[in-house]
Amino acid sequence: MKHGLKVALFLIGGIILLVLLAVVGYVLYMQFNYYRIDDNSALEISNPSDEVLQSGVSYKALTYNIGFGAYNHDFSFFMDSGTMLDGTEVQGTMSRAQSKDIVLTNTEGALQVAQSQNADFYLLQEVDTKSTRSFEINQRSIFEQENPDLSSIYALNFHSAYMMYPLSEPHGSVISGLLTMSRYKVSEAVRRSYPVDTSFLTKFFDLDRCFTLLRLPVDNGKELVLINSHMSAYDEGGTIRAQQLELLNSVMADEYAKGNYVIVGGDFNHALCDTISTFASEQNVPSWVFPLESSDISEGLSVVRAENLTEVPTCRSTDMPYEKGVNYSVVIDGFIVSDNVTASALNIDTDFEYSDHNPVLVTFTLN
Repeated sequence: MKHGLKVALFLIGGIILLVLLAVVGYVLYMQFNYYRIDDNSALEISNPSDEVLQSGVSYKALTYNIGFGAYNHDFSFFMDSGTMLDGTEVQGTMSRAQSKDIVLTNTEGALQVAQSQNADFYLLQEVDTKSTRSFEINQRSIFEQENPDLSSIYALNFHSAYMMYPLSEPHGSVISGLLTMSRYKVSEAVRRSYPVDTSFLTKFFDLDRCFTLLRLPVDNGKELVLINSHMSAYDEGGTIRAQQLELLNSVMADEYAKGNYVIVGGDFNHALCDTISTFASEQNVPSWVFPLESSDISEGLSVVRAENLTEVPTCRSTDMPYEKGVNYSVVIDGFIVSDNVTASALNIDTDFEYSDHNPVLVTFTLN
């Protein structure tokens, strides 16, 4: 009896030791593979154009977070949680797209929506190139191949070793980023690194947030500084987002002071133009939603208020599958422009068919 107990305890101890070694080994694996991309990194300009922008001419730009091709109406994301108006708690369940076919369908759908606007510039976020969550479909390649007349610039915004969480369906490895496409000459493209949460464990699951800064010459000797931005979402208290906004503001202010035109498009992960409670839903306002006030933006710049702002939201909650009028929705995507740019915007209503975001189109003139 004593011998049997000793054997059992030995086996249990061995199993516990193996589990501990596996956990420690995995943490070391994640640590050794963790790095942040250097700030002010030069980016390659693929398929460059020689056509120069002109002042006084109308152009169009579209921003669209395509959600790595996963977000059809049935998709909910495992990191998102919320509460219904009656107090019921809801939690997203999926860490990957449901199938490769769904990723292809959503990517092609987002592509068609973007192309239908016939824009001169496309600012895209959450574009995967080789990620477990999107079945390693190269969304960048799809957009580039279907727009052979456009220049393209890609900046990594999320690069991760294989994440084992959640254990039931690991999120896996991720290579994702910002894709900016232009019909006009880009003289320089730079990746600027946003401040992020670098605390232990959190850093493994957060994005290597950044924005892409493009310089485009204008016929009057000035430059258009075009920025594609994707700010943090999972940021309790908004501390990191405040730091990110401080950096973005400093860059916008510097370029505006030089006399350049400034246009920033993207997913700001802030409620724009007082839309926190604009759209009817059966959910409470999520804890991650913070307003972006006009006073938060550098002098001489402002958010372009969409003509249909109160009719079409640009982001829906992902803590549950989508049902119009039930999910919380808000406007967090759009454009900030300097006051030497005349601009009008329109939120494009896709009813979140291909992403958890709707695109936003801005028509602008450089004065």
